[in-house]
Amino acid sequence: MLKNNHPTDTTYRELQTAYDHFNADLFDGQLPPCLITLQREKKTYGYFSSERFEHRDKTITDEIALNPAFFGVRSIEESLSTLVHEMVHLWQAHNGKPGRGRYHNKEWATKMIDLGLTPTDTGEPGGKMTGDRMTHIINPDGRFAVSCGSLIGSDYTLSWIDRFPPRVPGAAGGSEGGEGEGEGEGEGAEPKNKSNRVKFACPICAAQAWGKPGLRLLCGGENCEAAPLVPAD
Repeated sequence: MLKNNHPTDTTYRELQTAYDHFNADLFDGQLPPCLITLQREKKTYGYFSSERFEHRDKTITDEIALNPAFFGVRSIEESLSTLVHEMVHLWQAHNGKPGRGRYHNKEWATKMIDLGLTPTDTGEPGGKMTGDRMTHIINPDGRFAVSCGSLIGSDYTLSWIDRFPPRVPGAAGGSEGGEGEGEGEGEGAEPKNKSNRVKFACPICAAQAWGKPGLRLLCGGENCEAAPLVPAD
């Protein structure tokens, strides 16, 4: 693979190369171009956001975001499986019927299975294959594994990795369940929150509240000027 001494150019060229390879090899070239971004969304390997960006000429494109914090603690195959996980969401947005909100429906699960990525809400075999918070297991004999092996075998790599990566439970064994906090459909790095509630906090007065993921809460504190509450650790 062609490399240069510009980290930004190298990183995004590598991701675009992988996208183009999987688009041709797994999706028959059906997927339109999208904007690939790097986002450090907490506890999230990546996410897809439909029609997120608009060019100044009014062209609309989707976003696939990957979390570079995990590139150093997951294998290249695992990181690229997250890219394909989100490409399935993109495929569904243009060729199928996505579930409501972040719901990963049966159509999405069927496509994942066809590509050799088994959906699971727990990160373990036998987990539910549909739901709001999903990850997947790589089938070693599946289409993705074969395609990814071909790509990596062509001297492909993800050159730049985080020197101070987060600690991921079970990282050596692959993905764990649960969608993270990215917008749109995503794949997470933490076990599923069975209560389906998260803690929010005001960044000004530190007042706290619990609610469903994705809520938009405003603080009513006297000096907080309706500051938006953010997910707390």
